[in-house]
Amino acid sequence: MTTTSRTALAALITAGAVVGTTLATATPASALSYKCSTSKQSIDDAGFYGAMPDNWDFTIKICAARSGSYVYSYAKLTWDGPVYSDGNILDSAAFRLYVKKSVSGPDPVKTYKPFGIESKLEAHDSVGNHNGTYTTPKARYKIGSGKALSDGALKLNWDFDGAGVRTYGFSASPRV
Repeated sequence: MTTTSRTALAALITAGAVVGTTLATATPASALSYKCSTSKQSIDDAGFYGAMPDNWDFTIKICAARSGSYVYSYAKLTWDGPVYSDGNILDSAAFRLYVKKSVSGPDPVKTYKPFGIESKLEAHDSVGNHNGTYTTPKARYKIGSGKALSDGALKLNWDFDGAGVRTYGFSASPRV
C-alpha cells in the first residue's frame, strides 16, 4: 500500500470515528427513556341537548423522562368524538401539560405549557366524525434534585352551556 493510500485510509477511519461519536451523542430528549401513564375519560358535551349521543371519549398518555437535573415531558391525546353536522362545538379548548416536583402531599406545579386544541377537536371528516389525535411538543424544565412527574388536564369551554371553562384531569406520569 502506498503512503498516499495509507494516509487516505487513516483519514477515512478517523472521520468515521468522529461521525460515530457525533451520532452516539444525540440530543437528550430524543435519547431518553420515557415513563408513561395512560388514562381514559368519557366527557359529555355540556352544550348539546339533542337526542343523538354527544360524549367524547378521550385517551391521554402523559410521559416524563429525566436527564440530570432536567425533566422532559409530552402528552399524546386521542379522541373519539360524536357525529355532528356543525363544527362549532367549543368556545375554547386547551391541554395543559404540567411538570411537578414530587413531594409528600400535593405535588407543587413548577411549570406548565398550554397547547390550544380547539381547531383540532372541531375538525371533522365528510360525515361529521370528530375523531383525532395530537401529540404535544416536548417540554423541558430544570427541576434540580429530587423526583418529578408530568401531569395534564383538558380545559374545555363548551359552546352554548354558559358555564365557562371546565377542567378534566388525567393520570400523571410515573415519577422520574
